[in-house]
Amino acid sequence: MSILVQNKFLLSSKTHVSLWSPAIQRKFVCCIANTTVNVAAATTAAAKPKHGDGQLVIEREPLSPTTPVLPNSSTYYSVLNDPSLQSTWSHRVWVTSGCTIVLISLAKSIAGAASTHTWLEPALAALVGYILADLGSGVYHWGIDNYGDPSTPIFGTQIEAFQGHHKRPWTITKRQFANNLYALARAVTFTVLPITLAFNDPILHGFVAVCSGCIMFSQQFHAWAHDKKSQLPPLVVAMQDAGLLVSRLQHSAHHRPPYNNNYCIVSGIWNKLLDETRVFEALEMILFFKLGVRPRSWTEPHSEWTEETEIIEQTTAY
Repeated sequence: MSILVQNKFLLSSKTHVSLWSPAIQRKFVCCIANTTVNVAAATTAAAKPKHGDGQLVIEREPLSPTTPVLPNSSTYYSVLNDPSLQSTWSHRVWVTSGCTIVLISLAKSIAGAASTHTWLEPALAALVGYILADLGSGVYHWGIDNYGDPSTPIFGTQIEAFQGHHKRPWTITKRQFANNLYALARAVTFTVLPITLAFNDPILHGFVAVCSGCIMFSQQFHAWAHDKKSQLPPLVVAMQDAGLLVSRLQHSAHHRPPYNNNYCIVSGIWNKLLDETRVFEALEMILFFKLGVRPRSWTEPHSEWTEETEIIEQTTAY
């Protein structure tokens, strides 16, 4: 006699899988057959099923609610309580500092415009700042996506973070607010503070306040571009639909091969022009011929660029 035992589970097509699943019925399919029975006898037995040789016996055994259904651990990445995604007090201090400096600059612009009764020029300067912030975010994003490594001075941590983002793009939606913004807020603090102290020109401050504010919050706009619309505030959805903020649909192209487009993450208004004119490709060619440095986008994607699937461990006891 030979006994074949097979466990069958229903596979879900969802990407997000929980380690601790509700109770699932496990099916034990036991095929009992006499190895000496010929084909004709087996056919007869199949035609007249009864308890004995050739019968397909299906037994059901409930699966314990606390038994985890474990996926391949090498393919998935858990983010529950990951300290690298949580904000610290130093993160909050830098974000508070950056926001304060930007608001002071904006207040100086409004106060100067009110005292001189010139509103058009500061408003136009603010619009230019908003437009150039998107371009700046794209150039910076292109640079750290394609050049350097974690050991690169000054930019190494940002390079490492963006490389990790390509492997696990959904983690940006789990990253806490100050954790996501503090690096840019720190840069804004050191850059804008001297300008705020040294100048009172409302036009200059109109440009500086909006440009630096958009750059500082670009990582939050980026995070919103990875969230589903149902998870976003209605105002954010409306701004994405109006093209004022980069949308999920537009930014998703950046996370698909060949990974060399849609770098701008404020409004995304520059993406089409930069991609169609191949500005970044031209810059890559110049750097290659002048310095012999190849961008990462020229290399066939490997494991570091292979997107992992999210797992959120549920610790609630059943």
